[in-house]
Parts: sequence; C-alpha cells; structure tokens
Amino acid sequence: MTHFPPDWLRPQWPAPAHVHALCTTRTGGHSQPPYDRMNLGDHVGDDPHAVAANRGVLQAALQSVTPQAQAVFLQQVHGTQVVVLEPGTADGVVADACVSTQPGLACTIMVADCLPVLLTDGAGTVVAAAHAGWRGLAGQGGVGVLEAVFERFSALRHVYQAQAAIKKIANEGAGACASQTLAWLGPCIGPQAFEVGAEVRAAFCAHNPAAAAYFQPHGAGKYLADLAGLARQRLQALGIAHIYGNDSSAAWCTVAQGSRFFSHRRDSAALGGSGRMAACIWLG
Repeated sequence: MTHFPPDWLRPQWPAPAHVHALCTTRTGGHSQPPYDRMNLGDHVGDDPHAVAANRGVLQAALQSVTPQAQAVFLQQVHGTQVVVLEPGTADGVVADACVSTQPGLACTIMVADCLPVLLTDGAGTVVAAAHAGWRGLAGQGGVGVLEAVFERFSALRHVYQAQAAIKKIANEGAGACASQTLAWLGPCIGPQAFEVGAEVRAAFCAHNPAAAAYFQPHGAGKYLADLAGLARQRLQALGIAHIYGNDSSAAWCTVAQGSRFFSHRRDSAALGGSGRMAACIWLG
C-alpha cells in the first residue's frame, strides 16, 4: 500500500508498471513558515531537523512502493553535469541531472520555480531526472542539461540491452532510442510569471531562432518566457515525442499556485525564503 499525501503529483503517463515517479508539494512535512511544510532543501535556511524529518517522510513514501528505495539528493548548480547513480552514491554530488539503472535508487531533483524533467524508456530499463532552470536548459551551443542527460540515458539503455543480448535494440541509434523515450515535465514558473531579460532570450535564440516563439515582449528589454515550452521544444528536437505533464497552463505554475507549490521568485523577497519540492523517479 502506498503512502503519499493526496496532494502530491503522480505522473499520468504510460510508463511500465515497475517505473515509479512522484513530485512532492508543500503538503506532508514539518517545516515552519516560510518553509511550510514539506521543504526538502537543506540549503535554504530551514531548521535542519525539520529538513531531515521531511526527507524521512519522502523516503518512507518511496519505500511504501519499493522497500529498498532511496532518494539521492544532488547539489544542483544550474549546470549540465550528469551523474550515474550507483549503490554507493552519496547525497551532495555536484550535478544537475542523474540517471539510474539500479532498482530502488531514485533520481531526485529539487525545484522551486525551475522545471523538473523525468525520463524513462518504454521497457523501463533506465530512468533519469534533470533540473532545468533557464541556464541549464539553454546550456552552451545548443547543448544543455536535457541534451546531456539524454546522451547518458541513451548510452546506458544501449549497454543494458546489449547485456541482455537483445542485439537489435542494442544497436539502435539515438533516434530510435528517442522514439521509445517518455518524458514528464513537473511544475515550474509559468509563462505569465517568468519575466526575463534580453540575454535569456538570446541564449536560446542564438542556437535556435524558433525559440523566439516562447518569449513574449513585456516592457522595454523584458520578456515573459515559457520555460516548459522551451523544454518541450528541446525534447522534440532530440526526437522525443511522448511528453506528458506540464502544458504551460496556470495549474502547473509554481508562482500562481501558492498554496500547493514553493516558489523562490514569489516567496524569497516577500517572506525571506522558500522551500524546495522534489521530483523522483526510480525502478521497482
């Protein structure tokens, strides 16, 4: 029997039954304002005992599905580094994405306006999670965190299939792998709230002029950016067509849904701080 607060998000996607995923909300934890209540970030100024208790709530939720499950927390730096989770991987590895083929090792991304992206393949051989803020998503020269994590994801999938002696799949190219990849986008700052400068637009449009469609003028030198839309565009460019979750509507906006989601941009100035949610994906 699973033990999740009903407010937590569970991806609605056709993943194999042994692929499990969730995204926490503000519900279910022990933190006091402005981190109330399910803050999972240990770097935001919250009481460390409350954070530890909240992480215990998350671990218990994962273990109610998979007894050996363990969420592995990264030190996220808005970059493109990817780590492959192994049984000895400790919390605090510097990376903004992770990949796992180990049952129970949960790829875990913390967010409070940035976009969490979860990946699996149709056979459920590998899972991945990425922290897609605008810097990591844009990357350099068109290679950002999604391109980096998909490269590692694809390589591990091919290794797994080769070890299983399924030669046809093992010899697939990245395009064939992409056609069998599922992506889920979690909550993030929405396109009516994400005001950015011209440098952010330039970071995306320099590589792909079509990215301009996801920036709406909003005053002198300012734009409203659709972060989830930009991520969908990047995933589609990789050949990933099966994309679920955040459709850029207000229901997914961390800023607009203040009672459900943490938002760094909304809360830090007004309240002095903001908690962090976590998106997790793991193999059972």
